[in-house]
Amino acid sequence: MLWLLAWFLVWLAFYWPWATGALTIPWDGKAQFAPQVQFLAKSFARGELPLWTPNVFAGHPQIADPQSMLFSPPFVLLALTDPAPGPWVIDSVVFAMRFLAGIFIALFTRDLGWRGATGLIAAIVFAFGAAMAWRLQHFGQVLSLAYMAPTIFLLNRALSNRSVAARIGYGALAGLVAAFIVLGRDQVGLLCLYVLAAFAATRVLPGPLGTLPARILHAVPQVLAGSLTALAIVVQPIALTLALAGQSNRPEITFEGAGAGSLHPALLLTAIVPHLYGAAGEMANYWGPPSFAWEGTGLYLAQNMGLVYIGAVPLLLILIALLSGDVWRREIAFFTLAWIAILVYALGWYTPLFRWAYDFLPGISFYRRPADAVFLLGGLAALVAAYAAHRLIDAARRDAGPLRARLALAAAAVLTLLVLATALAAAFGRLPQALPAIAAAAFWFALAITAILVAIHIAPIRPVAAAACLIGPTAADVIWNNGPNGASALPLASLSMLEPDGPEPTIRRLEELLRSTRTETRRDRIEMVGLGYHWPNTPLTHGLDSTLGANPVRLDLYVRATGAGDTVALGEQRKFTPLFPSYRSPLANLLGLRFIATGDPIEVIDKSLAGNPLPIRARTPSAIIYENPDALPRALFATRALPADFDELLRSGKWPATDFETTVLLEEPVKASPPRRPGKIAITDYRNAVVTLSVISPDGGWAVLNDVWHPWWQAEINGRKAPLLKANVLFRAVAVPPGHHTVTFRFKPLEGLFDLTSGNARASPVPPS
Repeated sequence: MLWLLAWFLVWLAFYWPWATGALTIPWDGKAQFAPQVQFLAKSFARGELPLWTPNVFAGHPQIADPQSMLFSPPFVLLALTDPAPGPWVIDSVVFAMRFLAGIFIALFTRDLGWRGATGLIAAIVFAFGAAMAWRLQHFGQVLSLAYMAPTIFLLNRALSNRSVAARIGYGALAGLVAAFIVLGRDQVGLLCLYVLAAFAATRVLPGPLGTLPARILHAVPQVLAGSLTALAIVVQPIALTLALAGQSNRPEITFEGAGAGSLHPALLLTAIVPHLYGAAGEMANYWGPPSFAWEGTGLYLAQNMGLVYIGAVPLLLILIALLSGDVWRREIAFFTLAWIAILVYALGWYTPLFRWAYDFLPGISFYRRPADAVFLLGGLAALVAAYAAHRLIDAARRDAGPLRARLALAAAAVLTLLVLATALAAAFGRLPQALPAIAAAAFWFALAITAILVAIHIAPIRPVAAAACLIGPTAADVIWNNGPNGASALPLASLSMLEPDGPEPTIRRLEELLRSTRTETRRDRIEMVGLGYHWPNTPLTHGLDSTLGANPVRLDLYVRATGAGDTVALGEQRKFTPLFPSYRSPLANLLGLRFIATGDPIEVIDKSLAGNPLPIRARTPSAIIYENPDALPRALFATRALPADFDELLRSGKWPATDFETTVLLEEPVKASPPRRPGKIAITDYRNAVVTLSVISPDGGWAVLNDVWHPWWQAEINGRKAPLLKANVLFRAVAVPPGHHTVTFRFKPLEGLFDLTSGNARASPVPPS
């Protein structure tokens, strides 16, 4: 078990800057995923299911959202055990999953019969190479690749074990972990599933044709156990996600939209010089494709998306194995071919094969950015490098001469690429910036060449020490070059808005203002605009109700009505629509949008307010907080209904002249009726998936709840199902008869999905007498 201790020490050395609490994983890790985990924790602590959130986009179906972390076992476990997880513990879960991935990938190499110590190279590269380091902030994708390690380990045991019971057991466990990959619902997970399916096929199908039926029959129990286990777990969540995709702003990604996320071939130079383009620094200094310096690519990629560095020793080992032909040996050929296929996919529109994959491979058209495949480039390279180390140590015990010659050729190839990188930097006028990175790369490759030469020399008598000569520099290399940088680490203190109980002034002031306006009908909303990248989802962290948020997947109706974008980190990202042309508008009032926290004066964001801005209620170091005094209550009782063409309203933005406190607009035809006397309404219970109203009226009317309408919500009057109506374009209403009634809205996604697919009709909106 010495290898396990060594792996723990390497992992701890990499994790240490974050473990001390000085640094935290920034960007999407905190802007997108950490608030989702914190919402889970708050919900569980209150005894609620986090199926729907009222905290962003005026209501959002968490159960169907791939970003929600609701089906991520590590984060669900954290949320169940910690009612208020902060950034540090959330980061620690991500690092713990990388540690476990390293263990399983090392165990897998041992099962394949490779030298045990070389499994540490696989662990290091798998957990800390390429995108697993540079795209650390994409928690979902990190976990998808992390799950691949135990899945392939269990799958291999399921396919190679002789005992039927063991095969079924390992198969079921492989299916269980594969289900976690599926539930991540991201592109990395999809590619992992393709690789795993191909791996299983190569373990069963090759061989004499006459024994093929027997081989297939041998694989049936474990494949069936795994498939049934996985399907039982994933069917309902995937069905809900597919339904949400159809209701969302992005039901599919066009080929051009996907291709804009292709890996530019020039980014492959980062395999030699990780810091060549300055990806770890400020955007203004980054000069790789695409950037202000490298224009005209048609690409839309973050600057840290194309980093493929796995370490100098692993790369040289792969080159030596390529020169010897070892990469095509039966034990490793599948992973070599899989790596090539993933590279072709990552290059996207730079090869004609991506068009074929987009058109014919299931699931590909749901995703943008084929460059996400860089995660698997690192993961598969980890296995090829470990096998190359295994072969090098074995070959050195027989004849070291050819190994030294191949190392010399590999070094010459690296030198050629270093010269190419230098010429490219000179061509872009970035040589002064790039030279330190190129010199550092030369140092690490010189160290790697020395380490490999020593390993070749001592392998015949000290094979374990030879492996240590390869492992030590590999660990030091990735810890230094793939360690904390601007893409993966920022000071924890700079993200105080994501501390659940922290003292951040803007959050605390908004909470005070919202408490002061809360009544039995009011539950006012806020909007945060232009405060920075990490702010838009903080309402999930603190339980505030917001009209916006940060999410690439949003309900299409809500986007069309309000202009809600992926994020509002910058004031200019707040887009207005015909139906929501200003913060002074009927829709802003219907949303109950009471307070707007902005980084710039509000008239800069909403130019219609120039000369007559909303009143300022507070100023904090990070925001100006404005008040919309015309914001309407969350719950209203309407005594009159008017028919309206909601599509026309969305197009024109021309609301009929009416008093929304007494009148509701409905899509359905409305029968004329005599005037009704006013009623009274109150919110008696408000939870994620259940909202209860008390309604008293002498003549009946409509209970209106200004929460986003969605077909998976259902309504009840006194415990009996009632038609749920779409009101005022976006919201919910229920027709109620005279008297005192309890109106309950329940979020029932499975029943709602069934009703939607079966075409169940809704009843008339006329209140019963």
